Amino acid sequence: MLFSSRLRSLSLAASLVASAGAVHADYLWLQRDGATAEARFGEVGRPDQPVATLAAPRAFLADGKDLPLTAEAERVVVAASAVPAGTDLRAAARRVGDDGALYLYQARWGRAETKAVNDLELVPTAPNGNTFKLVWKGNTVAATQVNVDTSEGWRRVLRPAADGTITLPTPFPGLYVLEVMAKVNGAATIDGKKYDDVRHTATLSFEVPR
Repeated sequence: MLFSSRLRSLSLAASLVASAGAVHADYLWLQRDGATAEARFGEVGRPDQPVATLAAPRAFLADGKDLPLTAEAERVVVAASAVPAGTDLRAAARRVGDDGALYLYQARWGRAETKAVNDLELVPTAPNGNTFKLVWKGNTVAATQVNVDTSEGWRRVLRPAADGTITLPTPFPGLYVLEVMAKVNGAATIDGKKYDDVRHTATLSFEVPR
């Protein structure tokens, strides 16, 4: 039974990678300023989308501990003062699109930890490194591409190396947001409603200091 379950998991991961999207679309990302963190929705460098369009927002640590949130018009403020140094922060939310698809957004701030927590997550191969792997439910998979946005307006599309990892140059200080999209073959049921079209978007963001 365990073997069968793992086989299904790997099969799902393979379908996720094969259909990873090339389209640049709205995503959820985290950024920090001292003891305050905030989650924003849209694209870095463009007008933010209202967070009211997102359902079930939460912010949490690697151990699953939820952090208090305050929703504002264009951001969700996270009480991050209790986050230990060297600890990364996660956030998640969902939305049903006009097309009827279920969009699941997963965000991570920081690159200190080398273990994934979200279902879909970009993870550094070494603490605070510039090389990342994509993990889907505990299994390392290869993304077809990773989009990069920065606070300086520098945008790139990264392709994986032969081992499936991607490496990001950080030539200047500022906010970097890495984003990957994937459509998973399989349905999901939330609040008693079944969605046959499920799409994941994951981001990893960090600041390169001046």
